[in-house]
Amino acid sequence: MNNRRSFIIGISSTTLSKKEKFFIKKYRPWGIILFTRNIENITQTKKLTDEIRKIFKDKRYPILIDQEGGRVNRLRKLFNSDKLTSEFFGKLYMKDKKKFNSFYSIFTNKNALMLKMLGVNINTVPVLDLRVKGASKVINDRSFSSDVKLVSKIGNICIENYHKDKIATVIKHIPGHGRAKVDSHKLTPTVNTKYKQLITKDFAAFKNKKSLLAMTAHIIYENIDPNNTATHSKKIINLIRKNIKFKNIIMTDDISMKSLKHTIKENTKKSFKAGCNLVLHCNGKYNEMLNVAKNSPKLSNFIIKKTSQLYKILS
Repeated sequence: MNNRRSFIIGISSTTLSKKEKFFIKKYRPWGIILFTRNIENITQTKKLTDEIRKIFKDKRYPILIDQEGGRVNRLRKLFNSDKLTSEFFGKLYMKDKKKFNSFYSIFTNKNALMLKMLGVNINTVPVLDLRVKGASKVINDRSFSSDVKLVSKIGNICIENYHKDKIATVIKHIPGHGRAKVDSHKLTPTVNTKYKQLITKDFAAFKNKKSLLAMTAHIIYENIDPNNTATHSKKIINLIRKNIKFKNIIMTDDISMKSLKHTIKENTKKSFKAGCNLVLHCNGKYNEMLNVAKNSPKLSNFIIKKTSQLYKILS
């Protein structure tokens, strides 16, 4: 593990190209994330994940996916969960907790089973962002509720369910994406809500979570750091550590998103400078991946220690 670097990449297709094999062997990313473009069927995907793990000679090598259900469903070719949004489960919890526990357990269990069949061992859930009226629809039904206590409760259940099924989780988008009025994939959201309100509402949903990974929000919180998104803000990363008390691995959201206004090289360097532990790059563009790799340090002792803890969940 010591010779790996502190970044996660996406790959371009359903098989590894010669270039990608060379890249993975040379730069040794901490993990690889899969998208719909990488998944044709179970056999092909398992062959792909096996090939990746063979390079590292590591049966528990981290392979991630965004499998929330609803709009964010990378397994759509394998099974349909379009109606099973976080909003659906939040409403069900309010209506009938017993029914919720049963339905949600089946949902997370089926996802976990499918992920294991594919060779994926980390799911980037739960979304702990609050649903806020007048905000961008980028979160919307991906959020369990506008009630912070409810979001926090279901978040705990989600993490516990996946951990029981030996799938690790990533809480997102820390410290809270719910108030963004624009989509951070396209523009830079600025939130001007007062600090006290953010701390007691939005940020509170992320407290006391047993997930070993958290993904940052590419959002400017004007009353905390008016110049930098959370991903690039020492102040925000410090707040995540000291106020939210998240002590595990902090990874960026995709640094090729348009919210970040610098080059890929600068976006990578600024993320590490702010205090992020891992940089995520998703689009599979080779030249961009090279820039990420060349500007990512080797794994720190902190990441090695936390990865060992992560592996205990996976075994």
